[in-house]
Amino acid sequence: MTLLDEIETCIPALRRYAHALLRDRDAADDLVQDCLERALARRHLWRGDGPVLAWLFRILLNRFRDGRRGARTGATLISLDAVIEPTRHGGQESHLALREVHEAMGRLPDEQRAAILLVAVEGMNLAEAARVLDIPEGTLASRLGRARAQLRRVTGRPGKRSDDRQDVRK
Repeated sequence: MTLLDEIETCIPALRRYAHALLRDRDAADDLVQDCLERALARRHLWRGDGPVLAWLFRILLNRFRDGRRGARTGATLISLDAVIEPTRHGGQESHLALREVHEAMGRLPDEQRAAILLVAVEGMNLAEAARVLDIPEGTLASRLGRARAQLRRVTGRPGKRSDDRQDVRK
C-alpha cells in the first residue's frame, strides 16, 4: 500500500477528530482539507516511523492550534439541532446523556479535549497519543485525568473512589 493509499484510508478518522475538536462540520472539513494539503505537499518529510494516522493527527492538531492562535473569538455556540444523532437510538435517557456528555466535552480546554478524543474515541494508547500531541506520557495522563474528572463533575456521574480500587500490594 502506497503512502497516498494509507492517507486516503485515514480520512474518516481525521474528519471525526476534526469535528470533535471544532464542533462545526464545515470548519472540520476545512481543517481536514488543510491537513491533507499539508501532508501531500510535505510527504517527502514522512519518515515512515510509526503509523501514518499518527502523523496525520499531528498535522491536523498543529493546524487546529495555528487556527486557534489566529482566531479572535473564543468558544462558538452551536445549535442542539447540529448535534449528530447516534445511528441506533437509545431511550430518551440515553439521548439526554449523550447530549450532556457532548456539551461537557465542548467545555473542556482544547488540550484536554484533544487528549481524551485521541485515547477514548480514536482508541490510541498513551504512547501513541503522547507522540501525536508531542508531550510526555505523564503529561498526557494528567490531562486525561483532569478531563475525566471535569466530565464527571459537569455530568454529575460518579467516578471511582479510592476505596473501590483493588489493593494490588502483596
